[in-house]
Parts: sequence; structure tokens; C-alpha cells
Amino acid sequence: MRQMGIKTTELEGVEEVVIRLPDREIVIPGAGVTVTEMGGQRIYQVTGQAQERRREYSPSEDDVSVVMEQANVDRETAVRALVETRGDLAEAILRLRGQGPTQAP
Repeated sequence: MRQMGIKTTELEGVEEVVIRLPDREIVIPGAGVTVTEMGGQRIYQVTGQAQERRREYSPSEDDVSVVMEQANVDRETAVRALVETRGDLAEAILRLRGQGPTQAP
């Protein structure tokens, strides 16, 4: 493998590996990680027992400000709408203006 320019090493001291997805995280505590280098790129191979946990959404201050301004609501209401729509600004604003799909006609 070395003759082909491929180098493989174990990454020492790994405490955990976390893969973040929009709605959840895959956590691998005490993971074994092998790093393979070839062609100027690194490939990480992860082994271990995976656990999944739900990821809570937390809106940014910029998003909260936009919703507050556009929907003319207080901070708490803007945050609640953003959490309910998982950060979809347009949907949050439309809901607060009474034009969203969760509002009765």
C-alpha cells in the first residue's frame, strides 16, 4: 500500500465521534478511527457502538430578529414559531401572520 502512496494510521485518544444530522445525532463513544491518506485526501473509517439522540433546534438571534420584525411579535413568540417550524423563517412568519397551514381558515 505504501508503494501506491497509501498510508494508514490509527487516530489515538478518540473520546467520541459525533455525526450531526438536522434532527438527530449519531454518537459513537470510544470509537476506533483509522485514517487512510491517498491522493492528497484523508478517509476516516469509524468503528464502534453507535447511539442516536434527538437534536434540539435552537434558532439564531438573527433569525429571531427577522421573525420579530416581519411578524410584529415579541421574542418569545418568534422563538416558539421558529422551533415549531425547525428554523423555516418564511413558514414561521406566515404562521404568525395567520397565513400558515396550521391556522384555521
